[in-house]
This record gives sequence, structure tokens and C-alpha cells, in this order.
Amino acid sequence: MSLSNEIVLRPRFETVLGAPVARVLEQLCAQTEPPFEIKRSDNHVFVRFLKEETHLWSPQLHLELLDEEEFGGKPGTTRISGLFGPNPTLWTFFMFLHFGIATLFVIFGIWAYSAASLGRPYGIQVGIMVLMVVLWIVFYFLGRAGKAKGKPQMNALYELYKSRISSFTAVNTRSA
Repeated sequence: MSLSNEIVLRPRFETVLGAPVARVLEQLCAQTEPPFEIKRSDNHVFVRFLKEETHLWSPQLHLELLDEEEFGGKPGTTRISGLFGPNPTLWTFFMFLHFGIATLFVIFGIWAYSAASLGRPYGIQVGIMVLMVVLWIVFYFLGRAGKAKGKPQMNALYELYKSRISSFTAVNTRSA
């Protein structure tokens, strides 16, 4: 997978390796070297940066390992689904902001419609609705700037992933 100049919201990739899940998990979770931190929960591996290396926009890599045989695939092969994403706290905060802006937009839209139906002035409500749209655009560009700031770390996470699976034969690789 090559990470192009375009910043995708939550880039994903899939790799099928010619090795059993247990061996791949062992290799992925082997000794970690700074600045990375690797945590495992069942067949899920989370790779992120140590606290000292993180900033607000630092990404993390979530890997899910599946036995291909369970899905009608070749025995002894492993499907790895990778997903890059922001810190869950930041993601939740941004979703809260977008939801709040959308809610205020709808409330002021209803208020403006009611005022217009009653023949009362509704300029303030429409003005606040325009302000909500401008604020949403500002948040959008802040998010894009943050993703751009996190891209070098996303590349570093992917390079670590590639180095950990390099000893296995890739049967198939796909990115989305």
C-alpha cells in the first residue's frame, strides 16, 4: 500500500499472509522498540506511539487478524485488516462538535421557520445558521490540517507493520 498525497479519512488495507494466525500474532507483538507501543487483545493488535512521541493528531493502527480457513480460504493463511485512525478521544470530541453544530443549526432553522410563519423578524436566526455553517467549515479544515500533521506518523506505523510481516509471504494485498 502506498500512502498517496491525498489524506483519506480512515485509510484501510488488507494483507493475506501464507502463515497461521498464531505465528503472525507472535511476530507482530514481538519486542517493541521506541517510539512504538503495541497492545494485543485476542486477534486485535493496536499500534500507537508512546505518550512522549504523541501530539493531538497522532494516529494509531488497528490490525485485525483472521484465519482464512474459517472464511473458505486456504488453510494456514491469515488475513490482516488494517485501519488507521485518530486517537479515540479526539475522534469522539470531533464527532461531538459536529453533532452540536448540526443540532444548533436545526434548532435555529426551526426557530427561523416559526418566526417567518408568524410574520416576525427571523434575520438573527438565519445569521446564526450561517455562522454554524462557517463554524462547521472551520472544523473541517482544522481536521484536515490535523490529519496532514499526523501523516508522517501514519507512514512510520505502516513501515513498522511492513517490517514485522516481511518474513512472511504475502498472498494478496489490497488497500482502500
